[in-house]
Amino acid sequence: MRAGFFGTPAVAVPALAGLLDVADVALVVTRPDRPRERSGRPSPPPIKTAAQEWGLPVAQPATGDELRTAVAQAELDVGVVVAYGRLLPPTVLESTRVGFVNIHFSLLPRWRGAAPVERAIQAGDPMTGVCLMLLDEGLDTGPLISVIETPISDDETGGTLTARLSHLGAVLLADTLPDFMTGALHPAPQISAGATNAGRITVDEARLDPDEPADGLERSVRAFNPRPGAWIMVDDDRVKIHAASTFAESPLPGVIEGRDGFPILGTAEGGLRLDMIQPAGKRLQTGTAWLNGRRGRPAHLDR
Repeated sequence: MRAGFFGTPAVAVPALAGLLDVADVALVVTRPDRPRERSGRPSPPPIKTAAQEWGLPVAQPATGDELRTAVAQAELDVGVVVAYGRLLPPTVLESTRVGFVNIHFSLLPRWRGAAPVERAIQAGDPMTGVCLMLLDEGLDTGPLISVIETPISDDETGGTLTARLSHLGAVLLADTLPDFMTGALHPAPQISAGATNAGRITVDEARLDPDEPADGLERSVRAFNPRPGAWIMVDDDRVKIHAASTFAESPLPGVIEGRDGFPILGTAEGGLRLDMIQPAGKRLQTGTAWLNGRRGRPAHLDR
């Protein structure tokens, strides 16, 4: 099996390793190097670094024409896509012998789109999983080749659950791609009923609204950790909330008061204990340390 791999971030590396176990990886396609935030020097994507360490050929097309040329020249049987970061045009999807497969981190058709892991946590879903699907021109609408389910624990964050699903996806790919390629495993069309959209998360959306219940805010804190990070505004200062938990007692919505040595944010229903806090320009600290720095004085959220 002559395969191409299309991915960019670190979360795609386990799948590339899994593909190497079952295929001849003739081409790795990733996004162009991007400048680092502080130094401004170009930084290679994690997939490029891994591919070069494993001696694999790498292409970083900047245009659609460059992408089409790279794929056509590789003469691939199949393409495997994991968080590549750009849509593949129909001319590319049709350029391999059997098409392109994608590892998607949800139980399709639930959570089609850019942020399935975060949306599942935010919504309080008890289960999630990984799908290996055949790509079509729609947004995560292609036929399903194989699926693996897993529960979402009460303490998982967007980061930890994504990492866990990335390893499950690598196992699923290695276990089922060969059977798909030989025709022993046939894709099944998705059922469109119950489909939900996992839209991209913005920084503005990650701002905690005290007019919502505390249990939903706690899930949002976990879902948005590490990116973009849940936050509040206190005294014209953006304060990131890295960890939080629900609390039985509650101040008035939008008021933060000390209870049992912790800062408690009042919400529409119940209190939200702010366990780990990072004020702008400062290091991560416990909620207790932040409260002590204020000498226990209550705070009011800027609305």
